[in-house]
Amino acid sequence: MTNRGVDVEFQPRDEQQLEGAKGQCGPSPFDTYQTSLTTRYCSPEMSRLYSQRSRHSQWRALWLFLAECEKELGIETITAEALEQMRQHLEVTDADFEIAKVEEKRRRHDVMAHVHAFGAVAPAAAGIIHYGATSCYITDNTELLLMRDAINLLLPKLARVISNLAKFAMEWKAMPTLAYTHLQAAQLITVGKRAAQWAQDLVLDLESIEHARDGLLLRGAQGTTGTQASFLEIFGGDGSKCDQLNELLCQKTGFAGCYDVSTQTYTRKVDLIIANAICGLGATAQRITGDIRHLASWKEVEEPFETDQIGSSAMAYKRNPMRSERVYSLARELLSKPANFANTLSDQWMERTLDDSAIRRIDIPEIFLLADAVLGGLDNITSGLVVYPERIASRVQEELPFMITESLIMRLCAKGLSRQEAHEQIRVLSHQAARVVKIEGKPNDLVSRIKATSFFQPIWGDIDDMLRSELYIGRSVEIVERYCGPEGVVEKKIQPYKADIEKSATTELNV
Repeated sequence: MTNRGVDVEFQPRDEQQLEGAKGQCGPSPFDTYQTSLTTRYCSPEMSRLYSQRSRHSQWRALWLFLAECEKELGIETITAEALEQMRQHLEVTDADFEIAKVEEKRRRHDVMAHVHAFGAVAPAAAGIIHYGATSCYITDNTELLLMRDAINLLLPKLARVISNLAKFAMEWKAMPTLAYTHLQAAQLITVGKRAAQWAQDLVLDLESIEHARDGLLLRGAQGTTGTQASFLEIFGGDGSKCDQLNELLCQKTGFAGCYDVSTQTYTRKVDLIIANAICGLGATAQRITGDIRHLASWKEVEEPFETDQIGSSAMAYKRNPMRSERVYSLARELLSKPANFANTLSDQWMERTLDDSAIRRIDIPEIFLLADAVLGGLDNITSGLVVYPERIASRVQEELPFMITESLIMRLCAKGLSRQEAHEQIRVLSHQAARVVKIEGKPNDLVSRIKATSFFQPIWGDIDDMLRSELYIGRSVEIVERYCGPEGVVEKKIQPYKADIEKSATTELNV
């Protein structure tokens, strides 16, 4: 192949060479595509949760639950020996996966392949595994269980990031800094108040995700098209036993109940609700890390930067905000996901079409893996933010003369001067000072101009005292204390996660 004028001939290695290199260890992971989410970005616990072993072991647990409930409701063909053998083989082994692989190649059906693999190690149960069920009993209920467990992994991590920001906000609650509207300098806030705003957005995410989790229900045992016809037949036409079956399944899985109406699947609206809650975190993360990247550019606030860290392979002086850039990038991908879930919901014709399968196998794990990676990055960043007070104060003083002009007008009016005339005098001098800054590259000399203009003589004595930045932060300190303080909103919201926050260490990033 040709690469920009350089001829490079690609010679595939001989198959025997490949096999020799692999030896007895099987294919090297370096010879096949690996997702960056699991190899580089997200936590081991989230990777394990969405592993094949975790998923297919959950299938076996659901088959056991179904058999136990059916036996309890009078199905005599299910023996104690069958249940015991199922209990002894709930975790899918490597050997089980090999059996399932052979069976799936033969039968072209992944659920039935694992039915046979389970039956191979639990022969007394081979004839009753999956009794009365459709594939979605296994796949859909597992998806709901995994989503609930994944959310329970995310929430303490989200609470930790909120806690980090609340502590940061309280530490810097009184440090005046430039606020920006339209990305132009506006009235002052404090470093802490900006962090409190970030924390509030994350608290709203926390509430949204909690609400979505608490609304999750089980699909249960609903039959092929949601009519429970197969179970009605099993129980001799006794509909009350169909209801009892689902009540027992909910008890075993820890759900409050089943969805009132199912088709072959639980409604894919549920996936969209979950995705919207999880992916909303991406918007918040992008907003926060975007702010940090701007602040780093202005040299006011920086993410952690380690002693031996290299910012650029060429420009040795650089301190690139790579952590924030990574989170921003992962958040962008997370934000793209809800459209897929909306399209899948809208494309479910009648009682179900299978074009929901492949995309959900990718997107459901990925929203949680992405969210996990985003939160890990945010934890790392927010636990070590670095503030440069003198730089911040210097930038405030560059703009403060413009910001006190409204107060100057008010004081002139109090002395009996015309507001309109005061406004015009300020306007002219402000534009002159701005020209000096922009055109000549010199410091802001508005104060000097005011002191040299006789119109302002009645308040000349007030001006120096008016240049204290803390006079213009409004109620920033009080706002931060009410929201992030010991008795504030944040403390109440993260209280359920305090034990997890206190025992967890700061997330380490693979840079």
